[in-house]
Amino acid sequence: MTAAALTGRAGRPGRWPFSPWHLVLIPATIILLFPFVWLIVTSVETPAEALRFPPDLTPHVLRLGNYRAAYDAAPFGRFFVNSAIVAVSTVLCNLVLCATAGYAFARFRFPGRTVLFGVLMATLMVPFQVTMIPQFLITKWVGEYLLAGAGINHIGALILPNAATAFGVFFLRQFFRTLPIEYEEAARVDGASRLAVLVKVVLPLSAPALATLAALTFLDSWNNFLWPLIAINSTSAMTLPLGLATFQGAHSTEWTLLMAGNVMSLAPMMAVFLIAQRYFVRSVAATGLAGT
Repeated sequence: MTAAALTGRAGRPGRWPFSPWHLVLIPATIILLFPFVWLIVTSVETPAEALRFPPDLTPHVLRLGNYRAAYDAAPFGRFFVNSAIVAVSTVLCNLVLCATAGYAFARFRFPGRTVLFGVLMATLMVPFQVTMIPQFLITKWVGEYLLAGAGINHIGALILPNAATAFGVFFLRQFFRTLPIEYEEAARVDGASRLAVLVKVVLPLSAPALATLAALTFLDSWNNFLWPLIAINSTSAMTLPLGLATFQGAHSTEWTLLMAGNVMSLAPMMAVFLIAQRYFVRSVAATGLAGT
């Protein structure tokens, strides 16, 4: 057998059987997974084992009762329901409002469109710490004079300020611009209104972008801590991130219960990510094709 034939079977001589990038990605993955593994292990350890340094990743006794104790130590069920209400409501509001606004910026021609879109994008560069006091005052005013359920110390105060985001408008606007306009023109010729075109033609074609925006909005709302800390005072209206802070006392912290609570709070986020992950690459790649 000739050397050429051997080379053809075995591949190019001197080449590795895997990509060299794996030498970087595998150690990076291990480093990124270590805190997650530490979180899970600590959630089933005893308090004494949780305080060991360096951390012991092989607990001698698995204390699965830590999860029940964490659930009973605080109104965890109430925190979970509040977070679910806030996250789902925020997602639905963003899908409706950002889709309509994004479609208007993508397809409508109106005076001041470019300037208005530029101002909207400029808000992305303003940190929340700059706007949290005006946002608090506006939310308080809304609760006192317009809608009590959207005021301070109500769940509505966590939904209304995040009902639409500049990122969501930009993200969907970019995706809508990648869709062939011929489909919309054909629907318009058949007598469909602009709203009907959006609902029956554009949105079904935009499932990857909508799923991605829904997942990102859900994760952001579920993990939000600073704004609930400012707007919520009563335990009955607390969300999970704020409720988990109650496990930290002034002099001591029940680390095993805190970690068990964190593991339980991570479960919905992991489920959302696993369901929506196949849409991420498709939607982000598509939104990058059109210019701003």
